[in-house]
Amino acid sequence: MSTPFYVSPQQFMADRAEYARKGIARGRSVVVLQYADGIVFVAENPSRALHKVSEIYDRIAFAAVGKYNEFENLRIGGVRYADLRGYTYDREDVTARGLANVYAQTLGTIFSANAEKPYEVELIVAEVGPAPEDDQIYRLPHDGSIVDEHGSVAVGGNSDQIGTYMDQRHHEGMSLGEALKLGAEALGRDNNGGERALAAEQLEVAVLDRDRPQMRKFRRIPGSQVASLLEETPDTAAPAEESSTDEGSDTSE
Repeated sequence: MSTPFYVSPQQFMADRAEYARKGIARGRSVVVLQYADGIVFVAENPSRALHKVSEIYDRIAFAAVGKYNEFENLRIGGVRYADLRGYTYDREDVTARGLANVYAQTLGTIFSANAEKPYEVELIVAEVGPAPEDDQIYRLPHDGSIVDEHGSVAVGGNSDQIGTYMDQRHHEGMSLGEALKLGAEALGRDNNGGERALAAEQLEVAVLDRDRPQMRKFRRIPGSQVASLLEETPDTAAPAEESSTDEGSDTSE
């Protein structure tokens, strides 16, 4: 009788992690930055039918890279969790921390299960607070761990280089235009240090705007307004007008 092939648990988990990381690295990156009036999400995404950034609840938004069908399932599950908890208890009981814990349990269970492949996704869950120090940003890798982020964060593609570039240039009190330009510049960098200029139509941009009078703080920034924000100088910067579009579905490549 032949001897069964043996793989150590450490090697098995390492192989699954490498598989997931390679899938995520093929996707175009998403960056999230705090600015004076909230949190801005910037994604390289030419598609107008699919979205990498979406609203989850009143003050909470979701961004992802990886396989679209996998993180879309997670987004829908997050919306259902938030709606049920807000209806059962109180809307204030729906928090980014609670949602991140739910996602962490789901991703961790799938990652360690033998019966299915790990999800090739990396998530960001963010919640805007009454003041900048109350903002919450959580990054969730494929294995279900939770990383508490501050200031700026990048996922997907060459996220290490992009994250380093933003960390060196991001500062408190940035205007929306300044944060958006920094995010676009960071997304245009590649692994070899080269730079690309991303046009407004190549970007998907949304914000959690703490000053928005509605209970729902999420809004998408249309391409024409993105172009204006990218072109403005600090002397001409002005508050962004509200977009009439709020929500779509979710994207990844």
